[in-house]
Amino acid sequence: MNERGAAGRYARELFDVSWRHGQAETVATELETLVEATREYAAHVRPLFHPLVPKAKKLETIRRFSQTLGVSKPTAVLLEALAQHYRLDLLGEISRSFRERLNDKKGVVRARVTTAVPLAPEQAEALGRRLTDVTGRQVTLQTAVDPSIIGGVVTEVDSTVYDGSVTRQLARMREKLVENV
Repeated sequence: MNERGAAGRYARELFDVSWRHGQAETVATELETLVEATREYAAHVRPLFHPLVPKAKKLETIRRFSQTLGVSKPTAVLLEALAQHYRLDLLGEISRSFRERLNDKKGVVRARVTTAVPLAPEQAEALGRRLTDVTGRQVTLQTAVDPSIIGGVVTEVDSTVYDGSVTRQLARMREKLVENV
């Protein structure tokens, strides 16, 4: 089974259990925090991902870590299962898939908005409200800055991209000019 499929299977099972027990939001936050921590402290956690480190040592470390931080039982069980099956490398994909499932269940959609300059908080809020109106779903807005788009906005909602950037408009003008020559 490919990595994405395996991660999806873990995420699905974890989601089903944590949703039934009212812990889905907690688990999603814990997973995202763990993924960020593994990036931030990569040198310190690298042994957990190395295949030559004995499984027993990994399990002992994860159990101690889970107990010290007080992570929820579903998250702790997942971490142990991943260590047991040498699949800790799937944590990032599991976290992403889990959050997608949770958002779908709650009727929330993530939108990524890219602008040439940072949006003021009131602009981001107004854009989020407008996207909520357009999609009919609650929108969680992520903003990014990319000066190369010159101006305008590029918005990604699910797999749909709305490109209202100046760069795209210039490209369209160029295409029309070439067609007419």
